[in-house]
Amino acid sequence: MARPKEFDENEALQKALEVFWRRGYERTSLADLLSAMGLSKSSFYETFGSKQALFREALARYQNDKLAQLRAHLDDGRPARQSIEALFRRIVDSACPTSNGRGCMSCNEAVEMAPHDPSVRRQIERFLNETEHILAEAVRRGQADGSISRRHDPVQLARFLTVCSYGLQVMARAKSEPDRLEDSLAVMMSALN
Repeated sequence: MARPKEFDENEALQKALEVFWRRGYERTSLADLLSAMGLSKSSFYETFGSKQALFREALARYQNDKLAQLRAHLDDGRPARQSIEALFRRIVDSACPTSNGRGCMSCNEAVEMAPHDPSVRRQIERFLNETEHILAEAVRRGQADGSISRRHDPVQLARFLTVCSYGLQVMARAKSEPDRLEDSLAVMMSALN
């Protein structure tokens, strides 16, 4: 009979997510994970299988949380344009010197892992597709409430906003000049006119 686990698997996964998010996959060692999670090697392998399997599970958790936050943010009762602008305003504001500097984990891994790891690439692609879907719903709502012009197809506009979001997040993580981000945000929002 297997011994019961002496640790909270959910809490251990969250700790691993934090390490991967801060350090990235390649710079995170097994020792880093074991230390953060408070696990022995045997418990680690028995529960999570491998560093790569744990990473994919941590990334999935991060993405699911972010998608839920995105839905809640865009369905906040305000006109859709205001909700979308507030979403991007948060990204621009994250470029301030006091932010944690981790950026978006999905964005980070799209650059670090997706080019050479097909499973991560598929996971990032699913996340992007769902992000586009949520943004397209917000655009349709904005077109219905009159806060967003009907001159663009909602899916095309959502794809544009997704690409802009990733670009803004990279620039914010790099602590880009505030004027660059503000100008970019202004042009992005003009696409909704």
